[in-house]
Amino acid sequence: MKKQLLIATLAATVLAGCANSSPIGLVDVNRIVTNWPVYQQYQQQLFVDQQTIAQSHTSTAAKAAQEQALEKKYAGITQQLTEQIRDAATKVAASKNLKLIVTKEGVGYGGIDITPDVEKLMNITEKATPSPK
Repeated sequence: MKKQLLIATLAATVLAGCANSSPIGLVDVNRIVTNWPVYQQYQQQLFVDQQTIAQSHTSTAAKAAQEQALEKKYAGITQQLTEQIRDAATKVAASKNLKLIVTKEGVGYGGIDITPDVEKLMNITEKATPSPK
C-alpha cells in the first residue's frame, strides 16, 4: 500500500512538473486574425470586390468567371497570410524549445499559449475588448 502511494505521489509530481514545460504550443488563430490589420484589410477588400461583381451589369457567365478569378486570387492571399502566421509561430516555438504547435481552436486544455508572442513578432496589437456594463 505504501509503495502504491509513493508511486502515485511520484507520478503526480512528475506530471505537475511537465505541465509547466509542455513541449506543445498553442496559437489562437481567431485572435490573430481579429487583431491583424493586414488580414482585416484583405477581408474588407474581398467584401468590396464581391459586392462589385454582384452589382455589375454583366452576364451571369461573366459574373461567374469574375467570382472564380476572385476566389483564386484570395486563395493565394490566404496562403500567404497562413505562411506568415506559421513562420512567426515556428520562430517562437524554436525560441521556447517547443516540439509541436497546434491551433488553440481544436484543443480542450494543455499546452503553452504562444499567441501573444506570435502577435508581437508580427507587430499585431491586441484590440481591447469592451468591458461589460
